[in-house]
Amino acid sequence: MSRLAAVLLAISGVWMLITPSAAIASPGQDKVWVRVDTDAAVTEVWRGDQRLMRLDDVAFGRGGISDLHFRGDQTTPRGEFRITRFNQESRFHIFIGINYPTLAHLDDARQRGAMTEAEYSDALQIGLEYGEFPQDGTLGGHIGFHGIGNGNPAIHRDFHWTEGCIALTNEQIETLHSVVKIGTPVVIE
Repeated sequence: MSRLAAVLLAISGVWMLITPSAAIASPGQDKVWVRVDTDAAVTEVWRGDQRLMRLDDVAFGRGGISDLHFRGDQTTPRGEFRITRFNQESRFHIFIGINYPTLAHLDDARQRGAMTEAEYSDALQIGLEYGEFPQDGTLGGHIGFHGIGNGNPAIHRDFHWTEGCIALTNEQIETLHSVVKIGTPVVIE
């Protein structure tokens, strides 16, 4: 990314699109942040270096975990994010959106040749205009946390079933919703 593009993104107030490592809450700070451990299938809420809660048996994308989620591949992306939106009218009970894809994901896709220069430039322009990178582009989008809605709890317990999101029980998503806000950092590892 050019220096000019980086400056334009920063000036435009699109700070949630760019999520550098230093922006994520680290141990010792007194900020709430969310950690998703994909190996252990848990979501944890932390305040600095103190774990406040652990939500077990979460489900991920049926395509597995990946550094880059591509539209339709049903993977859950790793990375550092921020919470960007809440939908309490979701068919999955509550949806808590994160800012996937981030600039780091766009850069990675472009470097891998998975995104053309034109697609990359278009995504940057959309980010500048709307404060969010495309949710229906090469890297997909609409990633976040959600409940199971009226889904089968046994399927949730036994399978990774989402299209890329992190699924919790309806009770767990209510608990998570009660302690996070827009801008809360999220680390998926």
